[in-house]
Amino acid sequence: MGKRYFTTSATGVGGRTGTVHSNNSELTFKLSRPVSFKGEGGDGTNPEELFSLGYAACFGSAFQSVARKNKSEAKAEITVEIAMNDDDTNGGYKLSAKISGLIRGAEQAEAERLMQLAHEMCPYSKATRGNIEVELETKTEA
Repeated sequence: MGKRYFTTSATGVGGRTGTVHSNNSELTFKLSRPVSFKGEGGDGTNPEELFSLGYAACFGSAFQSVARKNKSEAKAEITVEIAMNDDDTNGGYKLSAKISGLIRGAEQAEAERLMQLAHEMCPYSKATRGNIEVELETKTEA
């Protein structure tokens, strides 16, 4: 393992219908189980939404880094969808992800190459590689 730059932690109480808070800042979230996932709904968030927020931010940073390294002017708007799916193999549930990049300042081929490089670099992508299905989608805009 390489040099450790920082560590962060969070504490959850009550599972999917409780709360979660950062132990390093003032972030606190109420959790609600979505109706589509046998829940009551409500105005809280859920673990998958929180995961998508972190993944989108991390992937966006990886994209910026690889664009700089490749002397590209491309800018990315990254959307990460996290889905909860049945796990037909082992029972229970499993996650999948779709990472969509709206890329400005690059032709389609360059945009796809930068998205792939970002996917190789992003720590969230490294953590999920081989563990969940991840789809990359790249669109360009002038």
